[in-house]
Formats: sequence, C-alpha cells, structure tokens
Amino acid sequence: MSTLRMSSMDEVTMRLVHYFVTKEDYQPIVVNGLENEIWLENSDKHYEVIRINSNYIHNNEQLDFDLFKAKSVIKQIKKKMLSFKCNTLNIFLNIGENVSSLESKYKNMDIVSLDLDCSLEENDKFTTLFPQIKEDKIDSIDDMDFFINVTQDINETTNKKNKAYEKVFKKKTIVVTYVLIVLNILLYLLEVSGLINPLTFATSGSAIRNRHFWVLLTSAFMHADILHLACNMYSLYIIGTQVETVLGKVKYLIVYFVSAIVCALLSGLLTGGASIGASGAIFGLLGALLYFGYHYRLYLGNVITSQILPVILLNLFIGFALPGIDNFGHIGGLVGGVLSAMIVGVKEENDKSDRINGTIVLVIIIAFLIYMIMR
Repeated sequence: MSTLRMSSMDEVTMRLVHYFVTKEDYQPIVVNGLENEIWLENSDKHYEVIRINSNYIHNNEQLDFDLFKAKSVIKQIKKKMLSFKCNTLNIFLNIGENVSSLESKYKNMDIVSLDLDCSLEENDKFTTLFPQIKEDKIDSIDDMDFFINVTQDINETTNKKNKAYEKVFKKKTIVVTYVLIVLNILLYLLEVSGLINPLTFATSGSAIRNRHFWVLLTSAFMHADILHLACNMYSLYIIGTQVETVLGKVKYLIVYFVSAIVCALLSGLLTGGASIGASGAIFGLLGALLYFGYHYRLYLGNVITSQILPVILLNLFIGFALPGIDNFGHIGGLVGGVLSAMIVGVKEENDKSDRINGTIVLVIIIAFLIYMIMR
C-alpha cells in the first residue's frame, strides 16, 4: 500500500488555498493557459485578486516577464469585475537566489515570496498581511490525512456557497409582479369608466406644494392611454419577474415604491406639468438589477454591459429624443432603484457599508428634493 508524500511546496499551496477559501471567502478564478498558478478573487477585500505561483523564477528578467503576463490576465479580470483598478497580491513559492529585488513596477500589484524552509506562520511579511493564518490549524497525522482534510474543507465551503447562489437564481413563484400588473389594469379601467380622474392622482410640483403627498405613489399607477399602459405593463412583466426572483418579494416592493417616490419628486421639481405612469418605478427595478448584477458580475459574465446597461441607456435616449416622455422621472426612478437596492441588499452579498451609505444618500436626496419643491 502506497502512502502520499507531499512536498513542502504542495503543502504550503494547499494551506494557502484552504485559508483563503474557507476563512477569507475567496473564490477560484478559471484562467486558461497558465500552469502551476492558482488565482483567487474576492472583490470585497483589499486584495481583490490573489495569485499563488509555484513556477520557478530564476532571475529578475524572468520575474518582470512573469508580472507582465499577470498584468495581462488582470486586465481581463478587471473587465469582468467592472473595476478600474484591481489590487493584486502575487504569492511566489519558488524564487531563485538570483532574484535581487521583489519590487513590482506595476501599480496596485504587490509581491510576497514565501520561504519554504520555515513554516507559513514564520513568514513575517505574509503574516503581517494575514495574521489570521496563525489560527488556521489543520489537524492531520500524515500527508494523506492532511490532503483529505484540506480537500474536504474546501469542498464543503465551495458546495455551501454554490447552494446559496443556486438558491438566489432558483426559479420562484411570481406573485408581486402579477399583483402590480393587475392593480394597474384595474385602475386604468376605473379611469376609462370615469370613476377616477388620473390628474387628481398625478404628480406635479404644485400638487406636492399643496401637500398632496399621496401623488408620490398614486402617480405610478395612473396611465394616459391603453398604449402607455401596455408598454409599461409589458416592461414590468419582463423586468419585474427577474427582480422578484433575485431579490425576493419584500425587497422587490421596497425598491418599487422607493423608486416611484424618487421618480415623482424629481419629476415634480424639474417637469413643468403633471406626470403619471409606472415607468419611473420600472426604471428603479432596472437600477436594482444593475446593482445586483454588479455584485454577481463574476457569475453573470457580461450581462451588465451587454444587456442591462444598453437597455437603460436606450430607454433614456428615447426619453430625451421623443416628446411627452418624463425622462427626469425615469432618472429619479433609476437613482431610487440603485439606492434602495443598496439598502435592502442582495442575498449572500450583503454589505453593511453599502446599506449605511445607501440610506444616507437616499435620505439626503429625498430631503433635498422636497425642500427644493416646497421652498
């Protein structure tokens, strides 16, 4: 019976991956064409990308070429992360004696070389960056036991994350979107029958100054004609079902109504006449999708740049190009959607600082708009 014999480099590599995946919530990045390298990503950390390189680096020229190749890979990662900068830590495990300098000439790229002759905890520069590594103990009686335990821990962590993400994207029963569509249709029928006057519930600067604050919400349920209603309800069906799936029903409603309020306020401030329609709230749902897509950009690929952003920009362009469209309301709804999505958060990616910042900015914007309208 053969026993597993691990080299010190293999052991350190596995310990590093174990620590970053199970303790620091990094996720592996698939990088094609590179051997003996492991790339990890966590956009919420100081180092968004960590690269573990076990290739032998003979001299400074080879180091420079290695970093040049890494820089090319990082450019691709930045596009996927929608980031202008990407702090990267290169961890080298096999640096030769002829390498005289470990300084990187590239901005936002740091280097750490680990001495395999001592334990990971004794590498001072690394433990300064990641002091928690000292607490990442792996009980084992031999190399095989170490390999099994590390692999099992990594697999359990990865499977747990995958199940959580599957839950986010899992198809759900749509309720809120259909209720909103039915409510809009019923209210339009009441308009057509003459039982309600849409202008009474429309948003405008004068209505808000007269303290008819209900128009901040009711205006989102009024429509000018059947074509106006049909376009908005079709958009609500397409976009709303996606938002309800990824955010959940309660968060969806919060985003919808907050977006409608910010839409009505900006419209009341900058639009001369009365304004009605659900399009501002729908733009808010697009803003929520934009925020969600940003947090899940590594899973969704180029969905933001190829689908969400083009839809937003095209609709804003149409709004400015054609008469009779309240584009200020659309912009207000979009801003309200992004900020309210920050406040309610997205599953598995909740960021406390985003919640606080979103709340502060939203309160300031609403207070400012009300003040400017009422003065």
